[in-house]
Amino acid sequence: MSVWQIISEKIGSFSNGTGIAGSLAQLFDPENWLLGGKDAAFTLSLVALSAKMAAADGVVTADEIRAFRENVQIPAGAEVQVERIFDLAQQDVAGFESYAKRIARLFQDDHGALEHVLDGLFHIAEADGLIHEDELRYLQVVGEIFGLNDEEFSRLAARHVMLSDVDPYFLLGVDPDVSDRELKIAYRKLVSEHHPDRLIAKGVPSELVQVTTKKLAVINTAYDSILDSRSS
Repeated sequence: MSVWQIISEKIGSFSNGTGIAGSLAQLFDPENWLLGGKDAAFTLSLVALSAKMAAADGVVTADEIRAFRENVQIPAGAEVQVERIFDLAQQDVAGFESYAKRIARLFQDDHGALEHVLDGLFHIAEADGLIHEDELRYLQVVGEIFGLNDEEFSRLAARHVMLSDVDPYFLLGVDPDVSDRELKIAYRKLVSEHHPDRLIAKGVPSELVQVTTKKLAVINTAYDSILDSRSS
């Protein structure tokens, strides 16, 4: 049974008022997301925070909706239900902080899972070509709730928005005086952490792997840049 089949079964029907779909209070309680297992909880976390992310700057654009669909690949037969959840999450009066805090508790023993949720949110934020001030503030607060310090958040952000003036050593999380051997070890560790097979094995939805693949490309570019500077 796929994650979305599990979610559909556990959530129930909006039209018939069955399952947790019969009560908005239950639907938007992240504790109930675990009824479908960790994978379902991860995906629903992304749905809820994506909806809040898309509305963070006051305007939900077509590009942001497209980015959401890229993050959460909706199977045939579940489109209406998932879009309904997305719409309701935007309208729900609960602040995004309450979602983020509960999600942080759900994955308190898996810092990587929380980082991958942020990866998906960054993908949506930059979908219209610009991360707006309100969106960045949103991401910073979510990152703080997820336990990232300022340096960790800045590094994650830089890996999504690769700028020419970003220090490649900072992107890799190493000091400029690191030895060649230590540099290679740090690089290989990052590559291993973002390898698609490893991400899927950890329960990261396969559709989100393509977002982290982009981040891996930035890591590769940073490493190549350092090697080029050291060989010249």
